[in-house]
Amino acid sequence: MNLPNGITGFYDSEANKPPQIDGQLFKQLCFSIASLHSGNIIDFKAPHYPANFYCAQVNVFDNLFSILLNEHYPYLAFASVNENTTFTFIDVPFLHAYFSPFYYLLDTTILNKPFTPLLNTELNSAELEQIAYWKPKTIGQIIFNKWD
Repeated sequence: MNLPNGITGFYDSEANKPPQIDGQLFKQLCFSIASLHSGNIIDFKAPHYPANFYCAQVNVFDNLFSILLNEHYPYLAFASVNENTTFTFIDVPFLHAYFSPFYYLLDTTILNKPFTPLLNTELNSAELEQIAYWKPKTIGQIIFNKWD
């Protein structure tokens, strides 16, 4: 997977600043989809330092999980609910049809793929410094991070 400039939330100049995602649309979709399936939103968090993603914690069909959306690019993933800083990415296929018109859904095959710097040429120098420091093992750990 080619990771675009700024996917981590870090950039090396104002000219290289990544775009921002419409968080309001994501929030509305999460609430609507949960309601449609007799579920509910337990918590909704907009990106806040140091996280670079939106996070909706949902309960649908008695399954508790998180829906993650990168703050800068329309990359969406599902994860089991953890209290620590890492995620266990999961696939939730029955929700794909609702989100796919708006976002690129990342499955566990992509998210858990090992990251090697040779895979990408679009990451900027600030991101490469962060990657060298934090040493993420997978693509998912780069797209959805809590680096400070």
